[in-house]
Amino acid sequence: MTAIFLIGLREGLEITLVVSILVAFLVRTDRTALLKYVWAGVAVAAAIAIGFAALLQVGVARLTFTQQELFEAIASFVAVAFVTWMIFWMRRMARRLGAELRGRMEEAIALGPVAVASVAFLAVIREGLETSILFYAAAQGAADSVRPLLGVSLGLATAVALGWLLYISAVRINLSRFFAWTGALLVLVAAGITKYGVHDLQEAGILPGLNNLAFDISGSLPPETWYAELLRGMVNFTPAPTVLETVAWLAYGIPVLVLFLWPARTPAVTPTPQNAS
Repeated sequence: MTAIFLIGLREGLEITLVVSILVAFLVRTDRTALLKYVWAGVAVAAAIAIGFAALLQVGVARLTFTQQELFEAIASFVAVAFVTWMIFWMRRMARRLGAELRGRMEEAIALGPVAVASVAFLAVIREGLETSILFYAAAQGAADSVRPLLGVSLGLATAVALGWLLYISAVRINLSRFFAWTGALLVLVAAGITKYGVHDLQEAGILPGLNNLAFDISGSLPPETWYAELLRGMVNFTPAPTVLETVAWLAYGIPVLVLFLWPARTPAVTPTPQNAS
């Protein structure tokens, strides 16, 4: 639930920021008549994302055990790809996201209402589909279906509240720092999803070593305890992982976390030569 809350918060805040930037731009430029087209684009994108999430659940339930394990493995790896791309993209774009969106909106206004709705739709649909896939991948193996749904709902609700407070300037947070912290945590979440994908491939019989454990600390860390559940939810840590699962977690988590935390290189400024007098 904790990991899924973090996914809902991160993805939800991105969606909220995008929508609030578009709405604020129209309000401040006295174009409030176009707001209905923005909300229409947001509504259609949200409906498609929710429908896609429901389709995932219904479609997978009809597969055989081996097909389910294979599908869940593919969904896990797709989710990891999305997370990896998202955190590096947001680290690069956090400071200039508003200017880019405002520029797109100006171009859309010149084209007409459908273009305005399309800007909002395209800005939200990507995050919505990502959230659906990430939710499905992170929720695999949960004891029930209520806690994952509650986690993502709380995350999205918190994101909407933060976005509203930011919009009315009631709070101000350093977005670059926020995305840096949540990005680092999401790298660990993605490492756990990678590990889960490898486990699914082993369950499906595609990868060997299902019974070849790297270690077994079930006696010291009983799976039914709250702290074991917290570790499993956050980084998919299990007391008795296989060797391949452990290698997959480390092979993804360590290099990606190092690359993400590595200071961004600033372009060198070439001095302008002085003309001789």
